[in-house]
Amino acid sequence: MFFPGGRLFGIEWNTWKIVGWMANAAFATRFIIQWRATELRKQVVVPVVFWWLSIVGSLFLLSYAVFYRRDSVFIFANAFNWIPYIRNLVIHRRHVKAHVECRICQKVNPPGARFCMECGKGLPLAARD
Repeated sequence: MFFPGGRLFGIEWNTWKIVGWMANAAFATRFIIQWRATELRKQVVVPVVFWWLSIVGSLFLLSYAVFYRRDSVFIFANAFNWIPYIRNLVIHRRHVKAHVECRICQKVNPPGARFCMECGKGLPLAARD
């Protein structure tokens, strides 16, 4: 390893310890990003990158638990938490695709809108379903 005796800050380092710390970094970063996005918009916001960092962090933790710690409690605790993160990404993608663009002024309108927010023209019926 790169450190004398393989230790830095009193921690014995190896590849799997680095994976575990990367997982912690991913989880810590997602909260900073979420907090920042919320502060900027002055409303609660959960950016898409929050869910991607959640997936990365949970898969790193699962790898660390399976291949290094080999602890059944730790493995089970991290085996399924990626599922809601992926589900949230799917829901977000569907929501973005459901937005309707006005044919007249090209303004993007929220899902289910009947009239364009910019020019007031009616939106296609198929777009509202």
